[in-house]
Amino acid sequence: MAIFKNKRYNSLFLDRDGVINYEKLGDYIYTRNEFQFYPGSLEAFRIFNALFQHILVVTNQRGIGLGLVKAEAVEDIHRYMQEQIEAHGGRIDAIYYCPDTDSNSPLRKPNTGMGLQALSDFENIHFSNSIMVGNTNSDMMFGRNLGMQTVFIRSTRPDADEDAPSVDAVYDSLLDFALELKPDKF
Repeated sequence: MAIFKNKRYNSLFLDRDGVINYEKLGDYIYTRNEFQFYPGSLEAFRIFNALFQHILVVTNQRGIGLGLVKAEAVEDIHRYMQEQIEAHGGRIDAIYYCPDTDSNSPLRKPNTGMGLQALSDFENIHFSNSIMVGNTNSDMMFGRNLGMQTVFIRSTRPDADEDAPSVDAVYDSLLDFALELKPDKF
């Protein structure tokens, strides 16, 4: 998909489960031992590192609000994820998560609260020159609500509408998307 080729983007926003790592549908990732990167995810972050000024993760973590997962466990998972990504030449500049169970929470995707938190932390983010990568319609609407281009990753949500107006491009994996962005002389 040449939509992204030869264009420089300011920021990359990514969902976590089902994009970076295997998702447990109908369940949660409780510990770092359960967190497993998708094949190619670490290489994708190495590529993204050279292409984006900001790389940010935005993830709904309802399991915290339901009392099923402790916030400390989620933060430990995030530390592990960042350590592994950095050890492979990539980076994540910040991780934002919403523990709320209420769909009307301003922080819960598709609402824009986590994006606005990122803008508060990184004032030079330009949503119109940013990309949101996710595997749910909620992720796509989050990106669209902030004026970003959106990338849908086919993974654990075959029922999602890939042809929805909020979807700009579709890839099989995070690595496939990264390789599309990668300059020819990388």
